[in-house]
Amino acid sequence: MPLTADADIRDLLATARTIALVGASHRPDRPSYRVMASLQAHGYRVIPVNPQITGEHIHGEFVFRDLHQLGDAIDIVDIFRRSDAAGAVVDEAIAIGAKAVWMQLDVIDEAAAARAEAAGLKVVMDRCPAIDIPRLGVPKIERQ
Repeated sequence: MPLTADADIRDLLATARTIALVGASHRPDRPSYRVMASLQAHGYRVIPVNPQITGEHIHGEFVFRDLHQLGDAIDIVDIFRRSDAAGAVVDEAIAIGAKAVWMQLDVIDEAAAARAEAAGLKVVMDRCPAIDIPRLGVPKIERQ
């Protein structure tokens, strides 16, 4: 079952440090652009992933083609893709050893969530961390 209890979601957000944002956009009018800025302002390292703009930079971070390119340990894979594309991203997140997958608002894939949980990942679905962080009072991340 995806995490739904506020305490569990708060704990996930409070312990995470690095977030891969799949479906990141370089366009300021897109929600993923604003969410990435919000997460960075809260102290997370956010790595943008978007094959259409690989090599560009968003909010100072290099944009990668896919999760396999990252090489860094990822705490949360934040999925800004349609529900029908979320499963493939979840499978990549499992393959790279991410600790959790977070499907954004209106992104729902029960089968992908079950695969992630079976592989030991925490799952959040149909929520936005930029909304939950202030709502749950998650403390700002102090970067080392």
